[in-house]
Order: sequence, then structure tokens, then C-alpha cells
Amino acid sequence: MKKILSFIWACSMVFAVTACGSQDSVPAPGTTASASSQETVNEVQQTESLQSGSGENASVMEETGKEAGSDILVAYFSATGTTKTLAGYISEVTGGDLYEIVPEIPYSSEDLNYSDNNSRSTREQNDEDARPVISGSVEDMDQYGTIFLGYPIWWGEAPRIIDTFMESYDFSGKTIVPFCTSGGSGIGSSARNLHDLAASDVTWLDGERLSSGISHEEMVSWIDGLSLDVMAR
Repeated sequence: MKKILSFIWACSMVFAVTACGSQDSVPAPGTTASASSQETVNEVQQTESLQSGSGENASVMEETGKEAGSDILVAYFSATGTTKTLAGYISEVTGGDLYEIVPEIPYSSEDLNYSDNNSRSTREQNDEDARPVISGSVEDMDQYGTIFLGYPIWWGEAPRIIDTFMESYDFSGKTIVPFCTSGGSGIGSSARNLHDLAASDVTWLDGERLSSGISHEEMVSWIDGLSLDVMAR
């Protein structure tokens, strides 16, 4: 009798252990997890996706996360800093992006000695084919529809590095607004001489010589008078 009872007790223990094991096990392939188990799995997957940035939405953000920039570019060359200051004012008024046209070989004070016929700037201005090399480039010229182009006046002309800039991009369909700084002379024919360096369908607005002492209100008034679709502040 004792042997029979022991055998029954042993069978009962085996059955209990098996039942407990089946409750804690992961569903076999092809089966469906319970609602609570599936929710837990989903939460873990979502957490891992957010932490790793590898989810579908993260991929979309990586491709399109960069906000669209301004469609106005303020490009300028400034050897002494005067044109740079005015370009900054225009950027503030229009919300346009700033781009400095930086020569690969900077101009020294000797290079800018206008009284020296052998100075670098003199030799470049006397050579219509001179094209000083620019360091860097505009990242995405296609996004800009309106370009303010600033430069100092050298011997009545735009510096030759502006020619380099004009020949480096396709300005088809864009509007270009030239502006200059000088010790006294106006913009003259310097802007018109750049027209042949761009596509024939470029819209050129009348250029303007801007005083280094121009006020914020005067800058806003000039830009508003251009009849451009820009938000002057």
C-alpha cells in the first residue's frame, strides 16, 4: 500500500512541475502570444527603436529632418571688412543666408596697395581673364531664388574674384541684386559687366552703392524699394 501511495505522489509532483513550466514558457513558433505578453514585447521594441534611432520614422527624419533654409542668399567679398558689415545688415533685414567669398590666398595690405602698379590687386584688375581661386563653395545654390551680391569697387570694377564666383554656379532663373562699397565712386558699370557671366534668363536688379554708415531704417527702405518678396524687419 505504501508503494502505491508513493507512486501516486511522485506522479502528482511530475505533473505539477510540467504544468508550471508550460505557463512560463515562450509561445512556440507559429503560435500567438497572449495580449499582455505581446504588449510587453511591443513596448520593448518601441523603446529600442527610439534609443537606437533605427525605426522607420527615424530614417525619414534623417533624410528630411533638415528644415528648408531661406531662399535668399547674401554672398559677398570683403577685403577690409566694410562690405562684410553691410552684408550682415542685409541678412538681418531679409533673413537671408550669409556666404562669404573667401580667396584661397588672402589679400595682404601690400596686395591692396592701389598706388603700386605691381600689386596683386592692380595686376588682377588689369587682366580681364584673372580668376582668383575661391576657398569653399555654396552648399546648395539651387535652393536660392534671390541673391544679394556684394563687393568693393576696385578701379571702377568688381574684383576679379566676383567673376570667379559668377562662373562657378548656374544662376538660371534667379534674381541678383548687386551692391557695393567704395571710397566715393558709385556702382557704375561694375554690375552690368557681370551680366555676361550668368545665364540670359537671370533677372538683374539695379545695383546700389551703400554707405558704410547706412542706418537700419535706410537699409530696410532700400530693400523694400526693390519690390522683392522678402520680409524686411
